[in-house]
Amino acid sequence: MSRIFQLKKPVARRVLDVALQRVTTSPVVALVGPRASGKSTVLASMATVLGSEVLDLDDPAVVRAVVADPMRFLDAERPVLIDEYARAPEALEVIKRLLNRDSRPGRFVLAGSTRYGSVPAIAQSLTGRVDIVPLWPLSQGELLGTEESFVARLAAGGEPSLGDVDEDRAGYAERTVSGGMPMALRLPTAAARARWFDQYVQLTLEKDVAEIAKVRRRVILPRLAAAVAARTGQLLNTTEIARGLGADRNTVEDYLRLLEAVFLHHVLPAWGTTLLSRAASTPKVHFVDTGLASRLLRVTKEKLLAARPSALQQFGHLLETFVVGEIQKQAHWLEAPVDVGHWRTHDGDEVDLVIERVDGSVVAIEVKSAADVRADDLRGINALSRKLGHDQVTGVVLHTGRSGWRIGKNVLALPIARLWQPD
Repeated sequence: MSRIFQLKKPVARRVLDVALQRVTTSPVVALVGPRASGKSTVLASMATVLGSEVLDLDDPAVVRAVVADPMRFLDAERPVLIDEYARAPEALEVIKRLLNRDSRPGRFVLAGSTRYGSVPAIAQSLTGRVDIVPLWPLSQGELLGTEESFVARLAAGGEPSLGDVDEDRAGYAERTVSGGMPMALRLPTAAARARWFDQYVQLTLEKDVAEIAKVRRRVILPRLAAAVAARTGQLLNTTEIARGLGADRNTVEDYLRLLEAVFLHHVLPAWGTTLLSRAASTPKVHFVDTGLASRLLRVTKEKLLAARPSALQQFGHLLETFVVGEIQKQAHWLEAPVDVGHWRTHDGDEVDLVIERVDGSVVAIEVKSAADVRADDLRGINALSRKLGHDQVTGVVLHTGRSGWRIGKNVLALPIARLWQPD
C-alpha cells in the first residue's frame, strides 16, 4: 500500500483574516462553501475574535428556538454568527427588518453550504447588504503552513521566482487525488478516504439538494455528478451530457444548477467575449475538489501515472482543475477583486485561465501535465497576445517539471508547485 499525506494538526485558514476584514465594512458577511470544508471551524474562530457565539442551525432544537423567538437571538449589539443559515429562512426576514433599522458594519456573519443566490427568497432578503466570502477546500499552502503569494504578485504586475521546486509528477498526482477536504485528509488510508467521499456525495445529493428543490428524477443525480467529474476541465456541453444520460436537456440544465448550488462543481466563465472578436462564450466546468472528482471517476494516483493515453488525458483534465482551484482560492483572498475566466476562440485558440488586472492587462495561464514546454503549448498565449498587444499579456505555462525559466520577454515557464512554495 502506497503512503499518502495525512493531515494531523489544525490548519490556519487564510479566509479567516479576509472575513474579519469584511466584517468591518459590510453589515452582513456570508461565508459560503462546500459541506465539510471548514466553515464551522472558521465561524468558531471568528466568534472568539469578535466576542460572540455561534447559532448552529444544523441543530433542530436551535432552529426551533430561533424561529419561535427570533428577536431574542438576532437583535444584539455584538455580531450575530449563524451557521447553516439557510435552515431557517424565516430568520432572514427578521435580519432584513433589523438592517432597515440599523445597517452598521459587522451585524451578522452567515455561513452556509448552499451557494448564495441559489434560493431566490433568501437572496432577495439581503440584496445589496451582503458581502460573499467563498470558502474553498484547503489550499496547498494552508496544508503546508506557507502563505501563498503567487496570484497576488501576478495581479500586482510582478513575477514569481524562477527557482527550482521540490515536487515531481508523482507528487502532483497524489495532491490531485487527495484534494483539500479536511475530514478526508485526516483519514490515514486511501480506502477510508474512498468511503468518506462516497458518503459525502450521497449525503450532499440526498440532503443538501433536497433542501433547495424537489427533484423528480433523483436517480439521475449520482450519474450526473459522475458525468460532470468526467468532463472537469472541459467545456460545459449540456447537450452531450444529456445524451449520455438519456435525459432531457432542460432537466439536465436544471440539475446542473443544483449541483453547482451545493458546491460539487463550479463554472469558469468565458473571458473576453465582449472585447475580442471570434471569442466563444461557452463556460468550462471544474469540480470544486479534485479528490472528490477522482473518487467519482475511480481514479487513483497509480492510474494517473500509468503510461496510457487515456491516463495522460485524464491527468491533464484533473490537473487543470486542481490548478484552477488553487488559483481561485488565492484570487478570493485579494483585497481588490479580479476577473477570472478562460479564453477560447471559434478558431480553436484557447487559454486555460485568464486573470484580468485592474489596469486591463491580463495574465494568461496554461496548465500542462508534462515536465517540459513545447512551442505548441504557447499557441493560445501567443494568439491572445496578438489580439490584445504583447505588452498587455503576461504568459505563464505551469508544468510538472522542477525548474522555471523565461521563454520570452513576457512569458514564463514555471513548475506548478510555484503556486504554493515560497519564493
